[in-house]
Amino acid sequence: MSMATRTDPRSPAPHAADRHDMIRVHGARVNNLKDVSIEIPKRRLTVFTGVSGSGKSSLVFGTIAAESQRMINETYSAFVQGFMPTLARPEVDVLEGLTTAIIVDQQRMGTDPRSTVGTATDANAMLRILFSRLGRPHIGSPQAFSFNVASISGAGAVTLERAGKTVKERRSFNITGGMCPHCEGRGTVTDFDLTQLYDDTKSLSEGALTIPGYSVDGWYGRIFRGCGFFDPDKPIRKFTKRELHDLLYKEPTKIKVDNINLTYEGLIPKIQKSFLAKDKEALQPHIRAFVERAMTFTTCPDCEGTRLTETARSSRIGKINIADACAMQISDLAEWVRGLDEPSVAPLLATLRQTLDSFVEIGLGYLSLDRPAGTLSGGEAQRVKMIRHLGSALTDVTYVFDEPTIGLHPHDIRRMNDLLLRLRDKGNTVLVVEHKPETILIADHVVDLGPGAGTAGGAVCYEGTVEGLRSAETVTGRHFDDRAALKETVRKSTGTLEIRGAKEHNLRDVDVDIPLGVLTVITGVAGSGKSSLIHGSVAGRDGVVSVDQTAIKGSRRSNPATYTGLLDPIRKAFAKANGVKPALFSANSEGACPTCNGAGVIYTDLAMMPGIAVPCEVCEGKRFMASVLDHRLGGRDIAEVLAMPVTEAEAFFAEGEARIPAAHRILTRLADVGLGYLSLGQPLTTLSGGERQRLKLATHMSEKGGVYVLDEPTTGLHLADVEQLLGLLDRLVDSGKSVVVIEHHQAVMAHADWIVDLGPGAGHDGGRVVFEGTPADLVAARSTVTGEHLAEYVAG
Repeated sequence: MSMATRTDPRSPAPHAADRHDMIRVHGARVNNLKDVSIEIPKRRLTVFTGVSGSGKSSLVFGTIAAESQRMINETYSAFVQGFMPTLARPEVDVLEGLTTAIIVDQQRMGTDPRSTVGTATDANAMLRILFSRLGRPHIGSPQAFSFNVASISGAGAVTLERAGKTVKERRSFNITGGMCPHCEGRGTVTDFDLTQLYDDTKSLSEGALTIPGYSVDGWYGRIFRGCGFFDPDKPIRKFTKRELHDLLYKEPTKIKVDNINLTYEGLIPKIQKSFLAKDKEALQPHIRAFVERAMTFTTCPDCEGTRLTETARSSRIGKINIADACAMQISDLAEWVRGLDEPSVAPLLATLRQTLDSFVEIGLGYLSLDRPAGTLSGGEAQRVKMIRHLGSALTDVTYVFDEPTIGLHPHDIRRMNDLLLRLRDKGNTVLVVEHKPETILIADHVVDLGPGAGTAGGAVCYEGTVEGLRSAETVTGRHFDDRAALKETVRKSTGTLEIRGAKEHNLRDVDVDIPLGVLTVITGVAGSGKSSLIHGSVAGRDGVVSVDQTAIKGSRRSNPATYTGLLDPIRKAFAKANGVKPALFSANSEGACPTCNGAGVIYTDLAMMPGIAVPCEVCEGKRFMASVLDHRLGGRDIAEVLAMPVTEAEAFFAEGEARIPAAHRILTRLADVGLGYLSLGQPLTTLSGGERQRLKLATHMSEKGGVYVLDEPTTGLHLADVEQLLGLLDRLVDSGKSVVVIEHHQAVMAHADWIVDLGPGAGHDGGRVVFEGTPADLVAARSTVTGEHLAEYVAG
């Protein structure tokens, strides 16, 4: 067959469809963005940099990804949109060239006890099908192996209309599920420590109940004394079995006390409804302390923590049941699945192998499928979400990542970079918000935002190549090649914190001494046992203040002033200066604007259309009644104080009429952790991940303790901010504290006085101490993966 040849010497004009090779943003004003206009190349890897709070997430997530998702949602019918979250259009003039956005962020995965790594990635679903086909004995469909499906059976008569006649038929049904009936698929059972509920040497009339709010003179005391089910003047230890059962477990029963009709219920069901049904973090501190004392969590004795019925565990493939498979380390499970050869389920085995291999490839081979999803760190959760995208056949989509290197050892960052490049090379647009130089280096295009944070940021300072960034006069450019040097001299310890026989998770009977009075850094690849060692053996001790990575909670009404407790002394000072009640100076209490209820904006719900938020016309967004704003302290009203940045407020409350030592101390701590640019009234919902963690650190710095444990405090920190963090750690140590930091950042390692390195690998390949000593000794020895990377960094 002959090939036609082109005779026209002129190059053909580009096809109209090939002109859309840019994502164009014009006039973006989300959060602190200042009319940002930018063009981002498609099918390339673009990294967004800038100090924490400079507007990176506002541009990438709040503008580009948000509008892409909103426009996709609008393609559905109005009926379907009614069941979907309503998204408002971002504040931007023009957005062109958008493609479907897939967001892989740092949001923690669901904390439901039945949510596991396996259920979150569909690996469990495939295993259930596998066991329902190959397991012997055969026990039923895939749901027979699911700990989310309970076994149910029933029978009864149903009425049918048939040929004009009403006919009754007997029907029965039977559903075989895998849920353990004792723990209901949770793997653990809750029990009450009865000694925390009452003092059995006393009678109810003598105040035997030690539950908050159950005083003998209160309403509950009257109910228990007048119910008639037991003698209120008899010590509880002398109760009969029946009386003790009625006190603790009696089902709701109608009674009359003091001529008032009410319902009596045993202590334990009443506590479960009033205390345990609520979010523990939302409880008052004294009630939360009681719940933590009174509740005990133990492994379910029926299923031995597997969550499954005995029937589900009886079905095996070879010698392995589904509980054994889910408890295996994923790298081992992948080998076991690879050894199965069954043509009847070949497509299923191929897909399962691919999913499990993706775990290993992404550096999560040390996990097991039965690991609760709520226990994963932010970095682990983000990488688990990546699993489903690695083998995807989709191309020409936009993948949006939020600091994918969080929680990764330098050794693992290289593998993550390879995965990002693979996604790009399949023809996708990859947008990455990142601070690590190792990931910035692989970018095709760099966008640097700043120049500062908060109101001082929100502008594009640089666009171009990595080489151009190095020579650019931006904060990122100036600090891009910064390297922390090893200390010439290290501090001497003043004592040791002994850890003996640590066996939690993958730890192998670890004995180690943590030096006191110095900066100790715990290192090792992800999954080597760092968090298990410190949080399992150190964090719970007396005098230890632990700052972990759990997200801080707060609504749009919460702000740095309310979260840190700063607003309390400020309200009291305003009240004292003006002779009024402190509650007037709270936007959530008596001083709130009645029109917007202290929110500052009026929200209008438009059903399946995006809701609208407009500033309140009465208070003009200030959140307070006009009469409250007439009261002043140091010439400022409460709304003006909440609008101040931390640094300005620190000077304002330091001297003069507005001098408040308690407020000044809190503001100093906020400035110390690098949050001087935040305004006191900025909603917590607008803070970045790095800002939230530093806010949490500032709050914990007020606690009295000799040992501070910090879990990756460099999370979300810009290169320039790491230097400030090191200064803060030094000040803590110099003030007499002992600081223990779990960290992967080489600058923190180099700055340490002592390093404990765990490994040598992850999961069952880790769990041992492979090095103890100074950073200089670790670099000289190069005996571990961490040592090699630290030596490369210091020489760099």
